Amino acid sequence: MITVLYFAWVRDRVGTDAETLALPAGVTTLGALLTHLASLSPRHANALARPELLRAAVNQLFARPETPIAPGDEIAIFPPLTGG
Repeated sequence: MITVLYFAWVRDRVGTDAETLALPAGVTTLGALLTHLASLSPRHANALARPELLRAAVNQLFARPETPIAPGDEIAIFPPLTGG
């Protein structure tokens, strides 16, 4: 199982702030997970349609699409942060 956390407008579009999911066979990277998540529902597809506009962390460390993931991981997905 993995935990996926959604923040800001990603959360609003998906319709939840967190999900616990079984990690599908063959999904071993953050990029593959984002593709899988986008296939779960129209809301997920809408929120994750442009992954290049999103940021993510795996176990609270910033991650890239090629970052490995494994059962037990916590993945956070959020829009880019701005200061001000």
